[in-house]
Amino acid sequence: MKKELILASSSPRRQELLKQLGLGFRTLVRPVDETPPPGLEPCELVELLAVRKAVAAARTLEDGIVIGADTVVVWRGQVLGKPSGGEEAVAMLLKLQGDVHEVYTGVALVDAAAGKVLTGHEKTRVHFRPLAEDEIRRYVATGEPMDKAGAYAVQGRAAVFVRGLEGCYTNVVGLPLARLAEMLARFGYNVL
Repeated sequence: MKKELILASSSPRRQELLKQLGLGFRTLVRPVDETPPPGLEPCELVELLAVRKAVAAARTLEDGIVIGADTVVVWRGQVLGKPSGGEEAVAMLLKLQGDVHEVYTGVALVDAAAGKVLTGHEKTRVHFRPLAEDEIRRYVATGEPMDKAGAYAVQGRAAVFVRGLEGCYTNVVGLPLARLAEMLARFGYNVL
């Protein structure tokens, strides 16, 4: 019998991606300190935060495999998280327009019974077409970018901003499914 999967995220996008695979799971989110120590590379940052989220949920369970994830957008070495408001969202998108940036998602698995932890990350390069400020403001006014790293949803209206991707599309949405499947297999859980 397969172990229960628990998603340590309230992200509707991550939930939709797991449902897309036909996986049964439940969500369990516990508060964590998302303040990173200084000097981490983006890949280290997202893995650390993913582990914190997964471990916080796993501590409350006797069994199951907990999935934690964290996503950031990196533009010219600057980490862009979720915007605090509309003007910050506009500022982020003005940076990203007409340029290339990277999206990093860290994934952590915790076997709640065994205490085994596995971490990994995915990086995808995203090419944005040039955007006018009024176009950006219209997008921000939809409210869509407000809870998204880098202030955009590639699976939403911002799809029209993206000229191309190098790497994993689902990573940009918030959960790299190929990486997740490989990691789950190492825990004896086969997705297919």
